[in-house]
Amino acid sequence: MTTFVINLLLAILWVAVTGSFTLLNLVFGFALGALAISLIRSGHGGVGYVERGRRIAVLAVYFLGQLMLSAWRVAMVVLRPKLAIEPGIFAFPLSVKSDFEITLLANMITLTPGTLSVDVSEDRSTLYVHALDCSDAEASRREIRDGFERRVREVFE
Repeated sequence: MTTFVINLLLAILWVAVTGSFTLLNLVFGFALGALAISLIRSGHGGVGYVERGRRIAVLAVYFLGQLMLSAWRVAMVVLRPKLAIEPGIFAFPLSVKSDFEITLLANMITLTPGTLSVDVSEDRSTLYVHALDCSDAEASRREIRDGFERRVREVFE
């Protein structure tokens, strides 16, 4: 069972034990269940349920910020009278390992204007990325590594 289902079962159990079948009591039971699960998991060295939710929220907010920033950058490139870009493809070495993490990272890169995930190597160690401006491929690698990839790893550790 996933942690969410366990938390939902704890909330339903709370509603049954208290005898108050209201939405507010169910939400309160869900919050108590999340706290209990978080305390149990953090005591065993795992990432807590609430902490994982916070990390997912941080990743989502970061992605939305990068989405707006890159849209602005692409708009500025397009609106310049002289198109001074060097499009190209660069190899990005992956530190994420699971198929889901690689897919999430590749989709976030693709959804960000100015970049496109092209392919993943057979051994899943390299992601090939097309960039609208590939004049500084190392800076692009560093931006992906320190931004999207680091936050994806944090969510799934």
